[in-house]
Amino acid sequence: MTAGRRWDRHAVERRVLAVARIAVIALAAAAAVGPLFYGAVLSVRPFASFVADPLALPSLSEIDVGAYPTALRPEEEGGFGLARFMRNSLYVAVWTTVLAVACSALGAYAAVRLRFFGRDTVNGLFLAVYLFPGIVLAVPLFVFFSRVGLTGTLTGLVLIYMAQTVPVALYMLRGYFQAVPAGVEEAAEVDGCNRLQVIVRVVLPMALPGITATALYVFMIAWNEFLFALLFLVGDRERWTVSLGIARLGEFAVPAPVLMAGSISITLPVVAGFLLAQRLLISGLTAGAEKG
Repeated sequence: MTAGRRWDRHAVERRVLAVARIAVIALAAAAAVGPLFYGAVLSVRPFASFVADPLALPSLSEIDVGAYPTALRPEEEGGFGLARFMRNSLYVAVWTTVLAVACSALGAYAAVRLRFFGRDTVNGLFLAVYLFPGIVLAVPLFVFFSRVGLTGTLTGLVLIYMAQTVPVALYMLRGYFQAVPAGVEEAAEVDGCNRLQVIVRVVLPMALPGITATALYVFMIAWNEFLFALLFLVGDRERWTVSLGIARLGEFAVPAPVLMAGSISITLPVVAGFLLAQRLLISGLTAGAEKG
């Protein structure tokens, strides 16, 4: 092969694109990992060392993990109460996920398998409801929950998050249930299963990857939500969630290493969820992309 053929236009394009792809991936990885790495390093630096040189990397002898227990301890023990905020958020996120996914699974199955007037319009409205900005609904919801006595309670927050996440969870699960062959359900009915048994024994196990992906998405929304937590819980510090707690701590004279330790701590449950459900999450996202 001559040198001219080796360096024709197509070969040059392939090599340039290969280099560009590597460069884009490296830049994206640096942009994503860089701030997290700096936050993790900052959380284990002594405050005096950070003040002296904020960008320096600590030596092994300088590493100090004392910021983590300080951030997690209750206020009466000299900490900032982040562990309590995490318990509140875990309560809200778990109940929101369970209730939202349970309701959405039944609704999505009905939207896929049952025939009723205006089905396509209803399916579109599910997503349209989710597109309403939260600030538009904040005042009406606050007035309504004030009148029923649910402001300042975690239960009220669960109901709000459930109303927020059910439309998008239902829309996501609809795609997953469409990927379940109708013939499998018909075979189960021939074997004597009623509609509920078909859903529980056949449809849900087959759609488990999609349900897992949806549940993790709902959990992440409920764990990180800030607007309604601020609106409903700002007057009761005992019931603060992690997003509200970290935001409010940033307004006080909290040392930067302690604030970074708290920020790293509140990301761990979501990261752990992604790692534990990695296989189901990837297969669920793939299955949901097959039909929509």
